[in-house]
Amino acid sequence: MEELLAGVVNVLVVIVEACGAAVIIIGAVWAFARFVWVGFTQRTTAAFVPVRLTLGRFLALGLEFQLASDVLRTAVAPSWEELGKLAAVAAIRTALNYFLEKEIDSERREIEAEQERRSASSTDRPGHPG
Repeated sequence: MEELLAGVVNVLVVIVEACGAAVIIIGAVWAFARFVWVGFTQRTTAAFVPVRLTLGRFLALGLEFQLASDVLRTAVAPSWEELGKLAAVAAIRTALNYFLEKEIDSERREIEAEQERRSASSTDRPGHPG
């Protein structure tokens, strides 16, 4: 019975890892396409921030899938060595995800502040009603 469960879990691990890789690949392609578009149409540094945010979100989600596959891998009769590897990988991926989310939040706040400055400066112009 344990062998059957191990076989099923191994198949699930491959599926979840493939999903994580697909998320990262799709995100990279999407972000690259947006990067090229922004590069040709806007050419400002601020215009690239949403591209970075998009890529960051895809990377964070992909890392979550990869962590899920690592958890699945150790679900059936794990050894202490496997648990130690899982702990190390989980710690590294969690730290990466934490700092990635922090950067995404920081970039998002910068965008919101820039939008507020723009809207405030457009309402402060002479001859503008309001």
